[in-house]
Amino acid sequence: MGFLDGILGNASKVEPAEVQNEFALIMSSGEKVEHAYKLIRDLFLFTNKRLVLIDKQGFTGKKIEYHSIPYSKITHFSVETSGHFDLDAELKLWISGLHEPIQKQFNKKVNIYEVQAILASYVT
Repeated sequence: MGFLDGILGNASKVEPAEVQNEFALIMSSGEKVEHAYKLIRDLFLFTNKRLVLIDKQGFTGKKIEYHSIPYSKITHFSVETSGHFDLDAELKLWISGLHEPIQKQFNKKVNIYEVQAILASYVT
């Protein structure tokens, strides 16, 4: 991921093994990171049990919010592919109990169809 992609708000793919050990303290027994995406300091992890949105806050990034979303609470989702002038793709997640969707943007290097397939395999 380039620095410019991060500034523009785009996420890029990260190898799951790179983040598995870093976030072992928040993982449950038998939980494994299967897909990961990074946006400057923030991450979102697709595990075999849930989606975890990680928001590193403040100047140093020492304060961290872990937003755990069980796949069963995702009521629906959408993906929007990139176009000629809009170079990023977008993911929207609607969570049970929330009125507005959670939105994430992906740069053109990320296969948004892969992200859609990941969600489709977990969300029932």
